[in-house]
Amino acid sequence: MNKQYDIAAYIWPAYTGDEPRTRIFWPEGIGEWQSVKNSQPKGDYFWNRKPLWGYENEADPAVMEKQIEAATAHGVNVFIYDWYWFDGRPFLEQCLNQGFLGAKNRDKMRFYLMWANHDANHYWSIDLSDTYGDTVIWRGDQPRPEFERVVHRVIGQYFSQPNYYQINGCPVFMIYDVNNLIKGLGGIENTQKALQFFREETKKAGFPDLHLQLTIWGEASCNLSGFDANQKGSTKDIVRLLGADSVSHYQFVHFANIDRDYTEILADVAREWERIDQEYTVPYFPHISCGWDNNPRFRSFKTGIVKNNTPENFQKGLEMAKRYLAQHPGQVPLVTINSWNEWTETSYLQPDDLYGYGYLEAIKAVFGE
Repeated sequence: MNKQYDIAAYIWPAYTGDEPRTRIFWPEGIGEWQSVKNSQPKGDYFWNRKPLWGYENEADPAVMEKQIEAATAHGVNVFIYDWYWFDGRPFLEQCLNQGFLGAKNRDKMRFYLMWANHDANHYWSIDLSDTYGDTVIWRGDQPRPEFERVVHRVIGQYFSQPNYYQINGCPVFMIYDVNNLIKGLGGIENTQKALQFFREETKKAGFPDLHLQLTIWGEASCNLSGFDANQKGSTKDIVRLLGADSVSHYQFVHFANIDRDYTEILADVAREWERIDQEYTVPYFPHISCGWDNNPRFRSFKTGIVKNNTPENFQKGLEMAKRYLAQHPGQVPLVTINSWNEWTETSYLQPDDLYGYGYLEAIKAVFGE
């Protein structure tokens, strides 16, 4: 199934109670399934999605074996794990370490990491999100000594895995928040040196090089100094200065007005891809999101909801991505999708009681053999 394309779905590894530090957000001990399970009406609005597979512990190898089978049967053959480093140690590694890497059929699915180096705050806690959502619990920006610890852990524990995703023999590592990276390392020059260290350590481990992939959020203004706002650059400047090998998106909400019909959003997405082609010199891997609605994380109603994001319209986005790849035959045929399981942002491929396996069937229809 799907030998020609690499269809990569992001994974939010919070659907487990096996990480003790999640109890401050979800005290029931089932991870963010707590927010999905306990969703309540807000006036005329009621987010009431239910997973067909139930509230499964995704740090359980047996659970992940079933999910790998379902994903690969429909054309999803790469998982991109959100990966965290807070307060001097990893966070939410259990779904990857125990679940995925412990699955007997893990060889069917490749994976790579996206360092989700944003701050951790109270948005994950429904009891505090409305009032104290912006309050930082753990900082995502890391100084050079912590960055080196991250590098050694990533290379030693993950790049060495036989099913770690590579491009031209180079392990792919994605960074979510490049502004936070620069902030923590103290400016663009220090970040360049840190990333060169990452590349050198990767080569020492026996690889040709690192494939550095950056998440782009539209053409945002970036702080190059790491300390104040007197040295600015755009996203494309950052990509060039840091020597990134490729870029992709994480979510439509990062660069498009999502409070409207899905097909209208796709038109803006196509224009954004065209702009990237014109302004960037590194490969862009097309990204498609299933939708957006983060009301499950709040007690009050939140505007900004994608409309009409049916599997049929999602399939139109996938067809756009397939055409994009056909127009760029020189690059790896990789598509990123948000996501495998972002339930509380309402952007997931996993089957539910509304569309069943509809989103997965759309991938199979477009990218299946």
